[in-house]
Amino acid sequence: MTTLDMAQVDLRDVNSTLQAAATGGGGAFEIVNPRGSHAVAVGLDGPIEVTVKGSTGYYCAGMNKAARITVEGSAGPGVAENMMSGEVTITGDASQYAGATGHGGLLNIRGNASSRCGISMKGIDIVVHGNIGHMSAFMAQKGNLVVLGDAGDALGDSLYEARLFVRGTVKSLGTDCIEKEMRPEHLALLADLLKRAGAEADPSEFRRYGSARKLYNFNIDHAGEY
Repeated sequence: MTTLDMAQVDLRDVNSTLQAAATGGGGAFEIVNPRGSHAVAVGLDGPIEVTVKGSTGYYCAGMNKAARITVEGSAGPGVAENMMSGEVTITGDASQYAGATGHGGLLNIRGNASSRCGISMKGIDIVVHGNIGHMSAFMAQKGNLVVLGDAGDALGDSLYEARLFVRGTVKSLGTDCIEKEMRPEHLALLADLLKRAGAEADPSEFRRYGSARKLYNFNIDHAGEY
């Protein structure tokens, strides 16, 4: 494993080194002294392993593709934003809009996530072992959001076809988001996601939420909801 010390190597060089390794065959890297730096380990386009020893600022692991990134600490706003594939694990908490616009891969948050978790998600799988804040999964289009704890206000507001699974309480549902039946295929899907995230929970304890599909096309009867 190669160690990159951010007390001695600047952010641009750290990311250039990781990006070159990702496209050049992979490798394993450890980043020490991140000191809350922004945009750490972004734009990785290959099967590389990265462990960040400490907390990061905004947009950590953004645009990730194929890499496995672990932050041993907490992450600021926009972690794993626009993620395409691979796996990003946060051992602590994540700030606002974690996994925003993510197209694929797994974002595994072992602590809590703040507001707008999974906003406009487009195929990513997000597992949060703790709670999530308000307006999470706003305009979420595709993918799965799994929450082992509670969800804040306006969950799934203006939701499209993403699936939301919550084990705890939901403070309120957003516009056009409703509770839906948990069928056998959903239990199987959820069991697989929990296993991949290393979360010990019974799928039968969760409730599923999704779109009521009333806002797909303009309808004067629902004008006040747009």
